[in-house]
Amino acid sequence: MDFFAQQAKAHSKTKLLVGYFALAVISMIVLIYLGAVFVSSAAHSQHRRGYRHYDYSYQPPISLWNPLLFLGVAAGTLGVIALGSGYKTMMLSAGGSAVAESLDGRLLSPNTQDLNERKLLNVVEEMAIASGVPMPKVYVLDQEAGINAFAAGHTPSDAAVAVTRGCLTGLTRDELQGVIGHEFSHILNGDMRLNVRLIGILFGIFCLATLGRVLLYARGDSRDRNALPLIGLLLVVLGSLGVFFGRLIQAAVSRQREFLADASSVQFTRNPLGLSRALQKIGARGSALASPHAADACHLFFANGISEAFFGIMATHPPLPDRIRAIDPGWDGTFKEPEAAADHRSSRAPTGTRTATPPPIPDRLQTVLGGAVIASAGTGVSGIPSHSVMPNLGNPTPMHLQYAEALRNALPETLQAAAQEPASAMAMVYALILSPDETLRARQLAELADRTSPSIAAQTAALYPDVTRTAARARLPLINLALPALRQMTAPQYSQFSATLAWLIDSDGQVEVFEFVVQKIVLRHLAPQFSGPRKAVVQYYTLKPLVPDAAVILSALAHVGSDDPAAVARAFAEGAPYLRAPEPMALLPLEQCGLAALDAALNRLALAVPNIKKNLLEACARVAGADGVIYEGEAELLRAVADTLDCPMPPLGVTE
Repeated sequence: MDFFAQQAKAHSKTKLLVGYFALAVISMIVLIYLGAVFVSSAAHSQHRRGYRHYDYSYQPPISLWNPLLFLGVAAGTLGVIALGSGYKTMMLSAGGSAVAESLDGRLLSPNTQDLNERKLLNVVEEMAIASGVPMPKVYVLDQEAGINAFAAGHTPSDAAVAVTRGCLTGLTRDELQGVIGHEFSHILNGDMRLNVRLIGILFGIFCLATLGRVLLYARGDSRDRNALPLIGLLLVVLGSLGVFFGRLIQAAVSRQREFLADASSVQFTRNPLGLSRALQKIGARGSALASPHAADACHLFFANGISEAFFGIMATHPPLPDRIRAIDPGWDGTFKEPEAAADHRSSRAPTGTRTATPPPIPDRLQTVLGGAVIASAGTGVSGIPSHSVMPNLGNPTPMHLQYAEALRNALPETLQAAAQEPASAMAMVYALILSPDETLRARQLAELADRTSPSIAAQTAALYPDVTRTAARARLPLINLALPALRQMTAPQYSQFSATLAWLIDSDGQVEVFEFVVQKIVLRHLAPQFSGPRKAVVQYYTLKPLVPDAAVILSALAHVGSDDPAAVARAFAEGAPYLRAPEPMALLPLEQCGLAALDAALNRLALAVPNIKKNLLEACARVAGADGVIYEGEAELLRAVADTLDCPMPPLGVTE
């Protein structure tokens, strides 16, 4: 699948959503107006009947056009819808966590000792490493016995993955992996942001029914002359019409994307039976949620989450038999509990209980270096071809998943434990930045104790040997694994952590590419937690104003790959045409594409439309691979660029 093509389809769905919403609002205004005309005429007639000489045989004609009444109805309806949608959108601005918590979700702690919860976290961690997606928050809906799940968020940085208690306890690891693969597809294909927007927009339509219920019980001085209950009854009826329109919109936007997510999950895990058995269990046990807010978010779920009254043309998901047969043609058509299979990989033992040596990474995956092919200048190692980078972007393979599982299992016990607590996770990130020079490192640790605490400095020193050895193949995955624990910091801890990280990077008098990558990725994905969510607003629809920024990125990559001016120029010339710039670009000298300029350029390019991002990443890949080898620094900078653009890039060099 083409990552950018799917993003474009999701964008077109947004336009379709706006069209459907406009039609629904117009229809409701017209119907409410007609109802108001009827109520107004009835009230006027009732008032006239009170006169002594009223002619009861006379029936005045009903005027269907009343401009003032129409403007009042339109303004009132739009006001209620706008206020409701604005309120809900603001409530969901925190991202996926707001959706999960509205459904009574419980955030899983990274150091949980529950085996089922550990199984879930391991599966999500593996998928995050394999796909290049920052580790999302993971929630469990403890009160929900049905088998269901969802992914929600505005961007990968504020994404959350949630499963019901029935999903957590009722599925084997392979089945759970199929379900989580389906949800990661929604993250990668752009469905997640659209689905959250849909919750906020439709809430305004649903508000009419709520307002109607309030007016229905309103009372005045004279019941005969109080029209509010009648208006309330009308709003309840028309609010039900709004619910009808809302369900149709949910179905139109989400139904076909479920087939795509199922296919993506099977492609990712290469295990159609796992997903098929999960769907069969749903057919046997059910997937409905008890939460009163489930109807608002029903289009997010892995399977139908509301009662059968909304099935049929308003179903947000395709029928289960159709989904199962699409991935498992041999299914016999009956919903029965599949025979339980031994689930040897159901979980890792809780921290501190394993004594065996972690298994080594398979030989065919040893060439991967934290997402880069191991290649140092002069080694003669054959690197990956640059044209193979883009097809995997947003499109991880089973080999990426195998690599992620093997890598996580091979991590030392000390690092796995460190990634589960905020303080030790901070220490692990600090250890990644420490100088290899022993004298300078000692000074850094002494200063670190003054800036943070002696205990964190001691943890940093203790973790440094394992971090150094592991970083030879897993620097970026280590950062990803530490994100859940880092999100548990308090606001003062985050402020201190970000300031200390900046100091530590500058403490040796120079900022290396990897140090920039660490700071950029870590702080960018923690910002939604502590600094408020990023607004995913497109501001650049053409490349022309961004050409200087693109020149900074391509020049920086060219300089990272070589110190030879001729080789730098060749690399830049190799990649620049793929940007498809409207005017020629010139290679910038090293001093003009430093890390400050690089950071500013990335932030502006992140606001571009997907097609510009696609061309930029293609050009970057060609620059990095111009000499036939993608080196460590090039690969890490390339993945930092992709991460900033919200284009998750799987580990490079993992091939079938």
